[in-house]
Amino acid sequence: MSILEIVKYGDPILIKKAEKIKKITEEIEEFAQRMLQTMYAAPGLGLAAPQVGRSIQLITVDLSRGENNKNSIILANPEIINKEGEVLLEEGCLSIPDIQEKVLRPARIVIKGIDPKGDEKIIEAEGLLARAFCHEIDHVNGTLFIDRLSPLKKGLIRKKLKKRIQAGKIS
Repeated sequence: MSILEIVKYGDPILIKKAEKIKKITEEIEEFAQRMLQTMYAAPGLGLAAPQVGRSIQLITVDLSRGENNKNSIILANPEIINKEGEVLLEEGCLSIPDIQEKVLRPARIVIKGIDPKGDEKIIEAEGLLARAFCHEIDHVNGTLFIDRLSPLKKGLIRKKLKKRIQAGKIS
């Protein structure tokens, strides 16, 4: 199974709301498996379809980084239905290499989505799993983690990223 190319900051697909998936097809299932393999190879804890060039609402998350495939979660059309508390922790993103910043996220969430079998799933998560889900759900909604920073911090990072793009260090 081939690894997908991860789209980097500056690509318009990353700031566009992705399309809902109407039906889980064999092609969607295969694409999700390729996303998992790409996420493990990167390595990352989560990946959203827009990050690999496809504007559909599909995410993968696995805190074990592939060490225990039973921990991998694939969800179509994920959405947060409840959130509690707040935690400020450092985050990074495969689409924004070498940038880590502290981001305020819910401490605990409840999400719903559709699993690869086409069944609706409701998942309660806290800690790192909640953060990973929030981050990937942001991606399918066209939001980057740097968009959650203060306007000043976001402006400084965007300026830094623009210089990296112009220097050919992000492609």
